[in-house]
Amino acid sequence: MGEGEKTRLVAWSTELRTVHERLRNALRVTRETSNVDDLLLFCHGFCAALTGHHEGEDRELFPAIAEQHPELRDTLRALQQDHSMIGHLLGGLQAAVDRSAPPAELTNHLEGVAAIMESHFRYEERMLLTVLETLRLDAHPSQVLGPL
Repeated sequence: MGEGEKTRLVAWSTELRTVHERLRNALRVTRETSNVDDLLLFCHGFCAALTGHHEGEDRELFPAIAEQHPELRDTLRALQQDHSMIGHLLGGLQAAVDRSAPPAELTNHLEGVAAIMESHFRYEERMLLTVLETLRLDAHPSQVLGPL
């Protein structure tokens, strides 16, 4: 670190919980939307936010955890596999949105994403929150956890 630079202290466990809660809320709003035009808009925004979150974790957070806690590498691989599966589900949702699928079909896609996302978030929090309490990672939370 150069002179004048200082390490940013980030409570990564708090940041992760906050982002997960914001994504849960975004999904809740999207699922409660009945106007088709609004539903399409919320689906686009939700997909982009969740994708950005997972890309940041894969790019920044997980490598930092693996370096400082190599015993968690299998857990991190499982979480990355979840990211891939969720990405596939989001792709199906996005395709349905792009072709202006009926609201019932969009709802089915959202229900699938919601179930996997919640399971993933709970597992991730259970496995990583303790480690995140002491994680040393000098980066801005939006770079690591997405722009939420």
